[in-house]
Amino acid sequence: MKSDIVRCWEFGDIRHEYESRDAILYALGIGLGGHPLDANELRFVTESRLEHPLPTFATVLARPPLDELFEAGEIDRVKVVQGEQRCVFDRPLPLAGEVVGRATVTGVWDKGAGRGALIRWDQELFDAHSGERYCLSRSITFARGDGGCGGDTKPPPAPHAVPSGPAEAFYDHATVPQAALIYRQLGDHNPLHSDPEVALKAGFGRPILHGLCTYGIAGWAVIRTFLNSRVENLMELDCRFSKPAFPGETLRTEMWRHANVIAFRVRALERDVITIDNGRALIQN
Repeated sequence: MKSDIVRCWEFGDIRHEYESRDAILYALGIGLGGHPLDANELRFVTESRLEHPLPTFATVLARPPLDELFEAGEIDRVKVVQGEQRCVFDRPLPLAGEVVGRATVTGVWDKGAGRGALIRWDQELFDAHSGERYCLSRSITFARGDGGCGGDTKPPPAPHAVPSGPAEAFYDHATVPQAALIYRQLGDHNPLHSDPEVALKAGFGRPILHGLCTYGIAGWAVIRTFLNSRVENLMELDCRFSKPAFPGETLRTEMWRHANVIAFRVRALERDVITIDNGRALIQN
């Protein structure tokens, strides 16, 4: 990786016009609608009941062209995975509209030769007409094949600690085998999630689920469990991706509540593997 190029990279503004059916596709993409009698899920997948998109829908809007950054910075694209994700939700998204995304690279950390590198980039999402901000998204990309690049060796801030002991609440979400093929229709066409040969080159036995899909599932678990599906009461959602999830697995979000903070992690039950760790959600009642 050419860390000097990555660190100084400039993204242009990205405009993105969307409709209510895009919000429905997102909800279907993270697996809502699997319980056709569940009114909480129907609120996000049927036009007649739709009030607001899910907050994490913001993560697929006006995404910057990362492939251009990876090519210019000579980053091994095949070995790139999502490392961490944080969103601050200022206000609910409308059912349809036009947004502008402004992204900036805010850090490059070198974990050392053979250990990869971390690239942090922030994106603010604004209404294209009023200028009001909907969301701040902070992503850390783990470039597993680019250690020894000469970036900052000081690690980024430590993530939120998850309590020890049994979870106070949990929510099980059964993904379908075609989950990644559905989710990629939202714009992330990385072949790691669809092409078995690419997945094998990256060190996985088969295509993996998008990290942001798992993130959306965790966000839904918090909204469903603690907020009675009121999306406007989710203020922040942070996590670290620890292991990949595979389409078709049952993902259990384990949660602990302390006042208005929900600590969480996500476990793939069939393998008993933690796929998301160090989760933190800030809610308001």
